[in-house]
Amino acid sequence: MSDALGYAGKRVIVTGCFSGMGQATAKLLLDLGAEVHGVDYKDASLPLASFTNVDLRDPASIDAGVEKIGGKVDALFNCAGLPQSFPPMDVMKVNFFGTRHLTMKVVERMGEGGAIASIASTGGLGWSRRVDVNMEVVATESFEAGVAWAETHMDTVAEGYGFSKENVIVWTQYMGAKLIKKGIRINCSLPSPTQTPMMSAFEATAGKEVVQAAAEPLGRYSTPEEQAGGVVLLNSALAGIINGVVLPVDGGFMGAMATGQLDMSAFRRRGGGH
Repeated sequence: MSDALGYAGKRVIVTGCFSGMGQATAKLLLDLGAEVHGVDYKDASLPLASFTNVDLRDPASIDAGVEKIGGKVDALFNCAGLPQSFPPMDVMKVNFFGTRHLTMKVVERMGEGGAIASIASTGGLGWSRRVDVNMEVVATESFEAGVAWAETHMDTVAEGYGFSKENVIVWTQYMGAKLIKKGIRINCSLPSPTQTPMMSAFEATAGKEVVQAAAEPLGRYSTPEEQAGGVVLLNSALAGIINGVVLPVDGGFMGAMATGQLDMSAFRRRGGGH
């Protein structure tokens, strides 16, 4: 089983491949023999099959980018994202509305056996307390309709990061039951705090104490390569019927929280998480 993960010769797209988790994911897929097509706002330096500049805040840019890549797509890795240090609507557009728009364009190029994995965040764990509100966003039928909803609910959107990641989580679970009818799987991961170029922004906006608390019980920040392993596993041949799953890739954070083994005082003081 030299190709147990099933990526040899597969045609895949990785968004956010310029740096961080997206870059690590693209590198891993190249090592596994995939034909990797990269998408990012900034130019990537990896030896990709193709690279396309795309602005996820602009549906026309997304459409042109997917059209340029063309052909059949076997797997999509949604790794692009913005932290809460950016304007809230930019964060919403990149982290959810643009990601969703790109995904549905790529789905048109997928067949039986296609797979999608998106990187969400433990910062989106509030979804279970307001799934009805998240479903309102998920139910919007276009990029523009989603943006219009957000613009009239800025009190809910807040800084954009947490809510956008809630949307990714709920949308993933919602679409799982729909896309599987076409033989296409969709899942997402929940990373623990990860040492990427965005970490300084997370520490500045959420508070270093909160970010470090979300890194327990592992006791350190994860690496981009460790997070890449999670999404690569989700889209692999070994995960053939894993679908609609929100997978913690967090060194035990979720389990420790669920069983009362974490000091949550830092979260209560700052009112949030990573």
